[in-house]
Amino acid sequence: MTPLYSLPLHAAPEVIDRIPSGYSNFVIPFVVGISFMLVWLTVGLFRLLAMIPSEDRRLFWKSLINPKIALKNIKDLFCDCLFHTKIWKRKPLLGYMHSSIAFGWFMLIVLGHLEVALFVPKHLAWTDGGLFYPIFYRFFVWINPGHVTLRGWFFFFLMDFFLLYVLTGVGMAIFKRFRSIVLGMRHTTKPSLADRVALYSLWMIFPLRLLAESFTADLSGGSFLTVPVNHLWHWIFGDKLFFMPVWWAYSICLGLFFAAMPFSRYMHILTEVLWILLRNAGIQPRHPRKGVAEAEIYACSSCGLCLDACPMNVRKKNLKYSSVYFIRFLRRHNEKKINAIADKCLMCDKCHALCPVGVDAPALRRAQRATVNNSLPYDYSYLKAAGAGMAAGLAEAPVLAPAEPTSDVQRPSAGKVMYFAGCMTHLTPRIIKSVEKVFKSAGVDYVFADRDGGICCGRPLMLAGKTDAAYETISANRRMILGSGCRTLVLSCPICYKIFKDEYALDGIEVLHYTQFIKRLVDEGKLKLTAGDERIVYHDPCELGRGCGVYKEPREVLAQAGTLVKAAKEGDESICCGGSLGSLTLDSRDRAKITESSVGNLLVNNPQTIVTACPLCLKTFSESVGGAASGSVEDPVKVMDFAEMVARNTESS
Repeated sequence: MTPLYSLPLHAAPEVIDRIPSGYSNFVIPFVVGISFMLVWLTVGLFRLLAMIPSEDRRLFWKSLINPKIALKNIKDLFCDCLFHTKIWKRKPLLGYMHSSIAFGWFMLIVLGHLEVALFVPKHLAWTDGGLFYPIFYRFFVWINPGHVTLRGWFFFFLMDFFLLYVLTGVGMAIFKRFRSIVLGMRHTTKPSLADRVALYSLWMIFPLRLLAESFTADLSGGSFLTVPVNHLWHWIFGDKLFFMPVWWAYSICLGLFFAAMPFSRYMHILTEVLWILLRNAGIQPRHPRKGVAEAEIYACSSCGLCLDACPMNVRKKNLKYSSVYFIRFLRRHNEKKINAIADKCLMCDKCHALCPVGVDAPALRRAQRATVNNSLPYDYSYLKAAGAGMAAGLAEAPVLAPAEPTSDVQRPSAGKVMYFAGCMTHLTPRIIKSVEKVFKSAGVDYVFADRDGGICCGRPLMLAGKTDAAYETISANRRMILGSGCRTLVLSCPICYKIFKDEYALDGIEVLHYTQFIKRLVDEGKLKLTAGDERIVYHDPCELGRGCGVYKEPREVLAQAGTLVKAAKEGDESICCGGSLGSLTLDSRDRAKITESSVGNLLVNNPQTIVTACPLCLKTFSESVGGAASGSVEDPVKVMDFAEMVARNTESS
């Protein structure tokens, strides 16, 4: 064959297809591996869609053509799957590691296909090597060194750049296996056998790609990375480089990785795409292992971020209860282990809030609990009478009005306000006393829905998996509230607020947590606070913060009552108090350790008072911080409810 550089310039194309058939035997391992994976994925996709109820399927297809949802899909696919922005924000080194491998590999695939489309387009067809040709493009072509255009050099540079980008991420991933703390992780997951096969194959893919492309760089072109390496090989081995072994090794590692993918954590690379589309369509799992839940389970990358996030892991023995292992057992259909750890969770939702792709492990646990507990016998026939009694009590209850209305204290324009305390608030009556004092100071026209006791909101039953029983209590409360004529419902318990907001469908009634309502009263000038010099730290209750996204309102009010200091971790990363109703089987020693960790997190900046906005958190912290429940001045740290702090600092009318 006439050497490329001896052809006349007009007869020398930039790229010569040196193997017109577009095939070589070394591609077989790759083709076998990726074909197996694609068949597995296709069968699984049809099976998954078949298990989704028909109304959810229609919702899914409609969401794909909805412009607003389509834009969100594109944004989330790039941010969550390729750039890993959630990890970047919390742990930059770890974010770089994940994004360099994901986005770098994605760009190598895209650029490889663009090269084929520009220079040898016939090989894009699957019948002409389209499945493998763009992956092994550097093997199949010769580049005329005397006729390389700027376009060609640009592609050489980009391919070398993204290959180096991926290699830095792979190097960090290998280092993380031995020193994960440097990348910000105290704990990492234990890989299964399939995980190890896929992991070690992945680690080898890109170094072998560098070797293979550098061995042929003098024939097929290269840039700042592959060409110098090619010169090194020539210096070591002479003019003849036997490049076939490294191309075979590269193909084998690719094939092995794709063949192992369906049985390993790395199936998330593809399934998280489907999960994001289903999630953004608003489709919720109805079973812990079927339909949408299956996409969610396989979208988990076992990255291990939930290990450090979980408050239970303050004791190392509890690592095995973490969400990542619960999801692993769901994948394996290991019924014994699934049921053993399904209840070992406080349901604080931190793993969900910090998950890079938004896998809702607590929802999967609730669904699993429901498969076991929902069918247990129960009798809530008394609810009808109890609801009627509450309604009758509300009809007879006097409305508390301000003692002496003034020109600057007016009744809220939204109409009658209903205050629902809930079970846990009734166990901490100091909160009720403070809320009523605040309402009276602001001149709020309200009725007390459950002053003499009432029906549970249903959230504890929902957390336990007794879904049908929960909806019976919801129905009874809902009838009472809708029949009351109120326009605003105020709740002092985040547990109640979460379920009222999500499940009650109280059309025409505004549902507010008391921190939001009090913030409104302050903004409208109906409530005025006296500022002090007390150092206050605010604890975000799980259900109020991560559950409902209420973070700023309580802080903005407390900042007017004293000096607000930060906790070590707050917002989405706040630590559960340990008193959650989410688990009935977690022992008291584990809970005490969690509470100790949460208190330590709050005391990092030496506050004088811990303020929370949840009766359960208040009760838990008060029992943990010595003597704090009494609020005596000699106590180094006091624990107070949000309403207590506001009531104490409210200017007398």
